[in-house]
Amino acid sequence: MGPISSARNPLVKRIRLLADRRHRRREGACVVRGIQPVWQAVAAGAEIEAMVIAPELLRSPPARRMVEEQRARGVRVVELTAELFGRIADRDGPTGLAAIVRTQVPPLDRLAAECGVYLALHEIGNPGNLGTILRTADAVGDAGVVLVGATTDPFDPAAVKASMGAVFHVPLAHAATVDDFFDWAQRRGVAVATTSARAPEPFWQVTYPRPVAILLGSEGTGLPPEVLARGDLRLRIPMAGHSQSLNLAVATGLLLYEVRRTAVADRADGQRLPRPAAGWETEPAGAGLAGDTGPGPAGA
Repeated sequence: MGPISSARNPLVKRIRLLADRRHRRREGACVVRGIQPVWQAVAAGAEIEAMVIAPELLRSPPARRMVEEQRARGVRVVELTAELFGRIADRDGPTGLAAIVRTQVPPLDRLAAECGVYLALHEIGNPGNLGTILRTADAVGDAGVVLVGATTDPFDPAAVKASMGAVFHVPLAHAATVDDFFDWAQRRGVAVATTSARAPEPFWQVTYPRPVAILLGSEGTGLPPEVLARGDLRLRIPMAGHSQSLNLAVATGLLLYEVRRTAVADRADGQRLPRPAAGWETEPAGAGLAGDTGPGPAGA
């Protein structure tokens, strides 16, 4: 049998339905597109429901070998024509590889306890920002992410794309309310650093306890004053120019790398700290922030 060419095929219909958040939540699955994101999902041990390929478009020999390895392990591999694959792709020039991946965001009590730093994102609304934050958290290492309240979906196509597959590697959980988050932090002995342009302490002039959770607000409004006041630390990113705020993903990157920098410095002074991710001290970063898709204001 040749590649599927009909848009009425049940699998093709399912891929299109999974663009809707309600359907993703009901099905517990999402569509991952592109060689790097699919590869990262496989490397993270995510449950792959099906590989979807267009043989005419998938020219990467390593990617082809990876698909065949998954086929040999019993993963369903479905072939589409290049024309049909292009119709379900999310960009021009598709690479010919996608996958349907099983997903879940566990409750907060199931979040890995060994992280040295947690990012808590209160009502973040932009999936591109969330994906970039997940990619940055993965690059820094030793970081978990908590979604607080009503947030965007980490498995939204824009979030998965911006994360470059990091969504499948970073420890991730959801807290229904801010109170749930603070209760969890108290039980775990996690200090909370709240962030705002109104906060008193520049982020580079504080001592970060370990473990610590950095709580950031939504892109438009930041943290409510009553939430900001609950922080053990209250941090701001000084602004010297005319801009009054930073993009949320950029602000998060600054804060994460400052926490990691101080951890590495403390370790050099003889303190026992979690081992940095491989390459942290020996290799330059591969790329800067990507996908600056959110509005200007950041909650820090």
